[in-house]
Amino acid sequence: MTRHCWKCGCEWTFSVNPGRGETCAQCRADLRCCVNCVSYDRSAAHQCRDRRADPEMDKHAGNFCEYFEFVKRRFTPPKADGTRESSARDQMKKLFGD
Repeated sequence: MTRHCWKCGCEWTFSVNPGRGETCAQCRADLRCCVNCVSYDRSAAHQCRDRRADPEMDKHAGNFCEYFEFVKRRFTPPKADGTRESSARDQMKKLFGD
């Protein structure tokens, strides 16, 4: 379990949380963003379990959330397009042999 970039998996080796302007050394993705937070949950309201936090529209962009805490997890590369619509289209293509 490591603290790492959500996009490429580059490990964050510092003991403190990243600042608002901190970006990944490899891919330049924002590190202080919702998808790197302990409270991020796709099934929760506004995709955040912390009820005190203000809703953020872009979960992959850096923000000023004062409740941010960098999550420790195993790296799994993000899917190119993980929406329900694209998943449904893929299932239809498999069904009809396209």
